Amino acid sequence: MMRLGLPIPNVEYKIDNPNTEGVGEILVKGPNIMLGYYEDEQKTKETIIDGWFHTGDLGKIDENGYLYITGRCKSVIVTKNGKNIYPEEVEYYLNDNPLISEALVLGIHKDDDDETYINAQIYPNIEAITEYLKGSVPTKEELWKIISDSVANVNKKLPNYKHIKSFGIRDNEFEKTTTQKIKRYGDNMKINKDEK
Repeated sequence: MMRLGLPIPNVEYKIDNPNTEGVGEILVKGPNIMLGYYEDEQKTKETIIDGWFHTGDLGKIDENGYLYITGRCKSVIVTKNGKNIYPEEVEYYLNDNPLISEALVLGIHKDDDDETYINAQIYPNIEAITEYLKGSVPTKEELWKIISDSVANVNKKLPNYKHIKSFGIRDNEFEKTTTQKIKRYGDNMKINKDEK
């Protein structure tokens, strides 16, 4: 979760359709907000409603008026019981570990169950892990143990329904956009078959 702060002068923000935790889509209004999409009236109508710009970001406002971004509307994972899991929150905890270079969190279904489970695809920081192991390059077993311990530490910080139930270790970095954000589609969304 990223804390943004208070609005700048002449800009308003609010949370649309907040859930029980106060999380909903962030809407903004002000003179600095775009007037619409160039030559795309339909997209403008979908995005700017009654003067409010629908950002596509999920967030909440605390009792002091500070805005927090919790994720993107399109990436929310909803469990069978209707609980919302924001992949960006779980990824934040994984990426906070120096032994992990990058992580992408997905909601997966098992063949014999209709529940949604959290899966993390992890690209380890081999250089940091080698340093952690006092100079020795990790074996496959050591790598799995270190990443497994890292996942367990993240799970301790999260409620049970947000726990990472399985993970895969990637050999390569994730494909990224031109702004260096991990793409949430294509090959990045493939589950590593060699998982724990």
